[in-house]
Amino acid sequence: MIYSMTGYASVTRELAGDNAGSDAGDAVASVSVELRTVNSRFLDLNFRMPEEVRVCEPTLREMLMNRLSRGKVDIRVNIQRGDTSLGGTLLPVALEQLRTLEEQIVAAFPGAGRLRVGEILRWPGVLSESAVSADVLRDVVLACGKDAVRELIDVRAREGAQLATMLLGNVTEMEAIVARITPLVPELVAKQQAKIVERLNEALGLSMPDSGSTVVTREEAAERIRQEVTMYGIRIDIAEELSRLTAHLKETRHVIEKGGKVGKRLDFMMQELNREANTLGSKAAAKELADASMTLKLLIEQMREQVQNLE
Repeated sequence: MIYSMTGYASVTRELAGDNAGSDAGDAVASVSVELRTVNSRFLDLNFRMPEEVRVCEPTLREMLMNRLSRGKVDIRVNIQRGDTSLGGTLLPVALEQLRTLEEQIVAAFPGAGRLRVGEILRWPGVLSESAVSADVLRDVVLACGKDAVRELIDVRAREGAQLATMLLGNVTEMEAIVARITPLVPELVAKQQAKIVERLNEALGLSMPDSGSTVVTREEAAERIRQEVTMYGIRIDIAEELSRLTAHLKETRHVIEKGGKVGKRLDFMMQELNREANTLGSKAAAKELADASMTLKLLIEQMREQVQNLE
């Protein structure tokens, strides 16, 4: 199985009164953990969470690093409190820090307004909600995070399976192209050699009857033609490129079917396939070969774009 680097997962849990110390059945808070991932060369974790549950970040980070190896991951933790959690206790340390910051701002900007009561109460870390204990809140955040990571892995696996199907389809199509043009190569090379022989004969005046005006002897001209045709045949021979294409396609199929973290390996294989397809196009001496090279490069580019999304 291969995994995509793009995915989304969200898990929400309600904190009822019997879990949080208030009247049984009352929903005092809602905790949600949301994960969004996109492709990236490395594993990049970005957390957005309330300060009161910041203590959960190291554990959540370890969960993700144990399951993911690449991708940019945005982790958002949201806590919404119900009406039963309006009471609370002010935290003196946080209030003192906020007061000190406000005095510094007012000293620097005398025209700045003072904080209102509502703004102070909404300031992160100022109010400790008595309806939900810190331990319960932490446990629920971690439980949501664990479920969200599991859901994210499932999503990435399903998308990875779809990408694998597409990639294998392109490999099969390219293998068919190589298998189709390989038997044609000797005939196409022979045709091109025949054409160059005819042109060289005309250029050397050998298409005319023997006459004293011939610049070179027939034997000398025949030897020059033989040399030119041999060199031309070597230049347009694509047997080696087709052999390497076959080997690269076989390895690409093996990597996909083996599964795991294949993104970097497949990215390298796309470079090798593209190199051979370009060489094939530059040496193409017939329309059939040029068309095959163009189709191969198109299929490789489609694969390359999708490979960028694989872990």
